[in-house]
Amino acid sequence: MYHRGLNGVPCGPREVFVARPDGLAPLTRHYLMCRPTYFAVEYAINPWMDPAAGVDRARALDQWEALRDLYLRLGHRVSEITPIEGLPDMVFAANGALVVDGRVYGARFASAERTPEGPAYLEWFREAGYTETREPKHVNEGEGDFLTLGEVILAATGFRTEAAAHQEAERFLGRPVITLQLTDPRFYHLDTALFALSEDRVVYYPGAFSAGSQRVLRSLYPDALLATEEDAAVLGLNAVCDGRNVVLAAEATGLADRLRALGYTVHPVELDELRKAGGGAKCCTLELRDAPL
Repeated sequence: MYHRGLNGVPCGPREVFVARPDGLAPLTRHYLMCRPTYFAVEYAINPWMDPAAGVDRARALDQWEALRDLYLRLGHRVSEITPIEGLPDMVFAANGALVVDGRVYGARFASAERTPEGPAYLEWFREAGYTETREPKHVNEGEGDFLTLGEVILAATGFRTEAAAHQEAERFLGRPVITLQLTDPRFYHLDTALFALSEDRVVYYPGAFSAGSQRVLRSLYPDALLATEEDAAVLGLNAVCDGRNVVLAAEATGLADRLRALGYTVHPVELDELRKAGGGAKCCTLELRDAPL
């Protein structure tokens, strides 16, 4: 299967399955990332952020480069958007959009501090040749609160993304969107509380969700792996999985051991500087799901 590159030209395999004796199959992915050139904690818009604590920008850059280089070693493709001075959270690329079948549903940030990021990311996509883009009417923070699983999209509300944005995304992308309610401010985005191992299996921390949403998740994913609060509290759920490899916070040791027992190859990453702003591996990683040929 091939994906379309710029201007719709096929430019290589979109999904490459490698036979494994344990049945786990990695997929090559295309990620968009943003170098933390201007990263800082200058304001507080989530419980993780403390402007008085300070950050080591050089350390943050080293950690980000290690994450990017890991993706490249795993065979993934990484594109980069140019960071903009004055936007310290732009490093968290996952919040910049939702891309499904080459269609780009842009972000509209809840906080004034991050508002300029939405147009900046949408402009990158347009310049990169994506022709189907949508500037949203409703507040949403991209893949921070949206997760594409096969033909279904999980979407969270409660802190950042408006429920009306779920309906807007569903109409534009043509896929059913299932709404989930977040209730713990530490887990202000869906990607801090849940990640996918495959199209039909997820890992999540139940305590981040309302009782009704927990019932929805149990019904949809009866084989889900339930994370502990200890692993969630170090942003262990802010992880990236390609079907075989799982990239997650080095401090989430209990979850890492359980994933290894299931046959996954775990890649712990140090991202403690970026965690000072409430971000981890997934926050830094926007998946570009290009249109199939």
